[in-house]
Amino acid sequence: MLSILRRESPFVAGALTTAILYTVGKPWHESLSNPLVFTVLFLWVFAVMLWCAFAVVRHADCLAELLGEPYGTLILTLAVIGIEASVIAAIMLTGRDDPTLARDTMLAVIIIVLNGMVGISLLIGGLRHGEQAFNPEGARAYLAVIVTLSTTTLILPRFTISTADPSLTPLQAIVFGTITVALYLTFLGIQTVRHRGFFTEPAIAGALVEDEHGGHHGLDPRSTGYHAIFLVLTLLPIVLLSEKFAPLVDHITDEFGAPVALSGVLVALLVLAPEGLAAFRAAYANRLQRAVNICLGSALATIGLTVPTVLIIGLLAHQHVILGLDGTEMVLLVLTLFLSALTFGGARTTVLNGAVHIVVFFVYFVLIFDP
Repeated sequence: MLSILRRESPFVAGALTTAILYTVGKPWHESLSNPLVFTVLFLWVFAVMLWCAFAVVRHADCLAELLGEPYGTLILTLAVIGIEASVIAAIMLTGRDDPTLARDTMLAVIIIVLNGMVGISLLIGGLRHGEQAFNPEGARAYLAVIVTLSTTTLILPRFTISTADPSLTPLQAIVFGTITVALYLTFLGIQTVRHRGFFTEPAIAGALVEDEHGGHHGLDPRSTGYHAIFLVLTLLPIVLLSEKFAPLVDHITDEFGAPVALSGVLVALLVLAPEGLAAFRAAYANRLQRAVNICLGSALATIGLTVPTVLIIGLLAHQHVILGLDGTEMVLLVLTLFLSALTFGGARTTVLNGAVHIVVFFVYFVLIFDP
């Protein structure tokens, strides 16, 4: 028992933090005007949620090794997007009314994933291995759905005329949400059943490209049931702590005059940090297909699962949700999608592909603070 507790210390820390903040620590959120209280609470909650997120990814990586691709990466993606959706839902329901939070978070995730994570992965892999190969059929399948859903949910609402702002009417929200879920489920069927080979490491010169060091480093997989149970258990503190994280995020924008979009970036960084490291490790080990599956799968799941979740919350809680992007953000999204299509249009990548994605990534962050 003690060995399990030590092994699952992130879950223990998350459970204890949740218990404290929901009992004796409940009044502490009323003293956020005190800089010391705010700083301690923010760092504490953020660090514990991030630690739990890394543990979730560790369990997902173990399941990936036990189950093989693409199921392992799919579990990892769904776990991370579950964290993202729960944090956004908590902020929407318990934080201040911010109709653009979901839009800003989804854009931040897409830009960070398709430019930051992809760019760094390709840069790391290119510097170490020169050229790296992946399955272009799988990448094209990802991008076809990403382009369709991101255009429909983040660009099209800017040009509809049924509402006075870039939001959706109830009918549009229901139809768009249903279509989004249906298309995502169709993709999952392609990924896991009909064309599973599109998402596995490509065969080059008659041999399969494999991790030259032999799999996931530092992992000691146990049973499938063990990792599945603790993956869910470690997710629970993140979901519950999201309610306590929401007022801390609001305080940053309200009291410190930070850009409103920074809230979405904080949420994105929180949920994407572990997944990003998994992609970087895969690219470093010359397993670019796994890095591609992680990055493109994360961007797709963000739109395919977060958009319906947000729209449902908006309809049930009678909250105003704005999804349509502004002009500058729209240009960045279109540039990102176009660049991704060029990068994954062939079958190999180099350092140059990574460099151009990183440039767009830095441009996005500059424009947040200096639009």
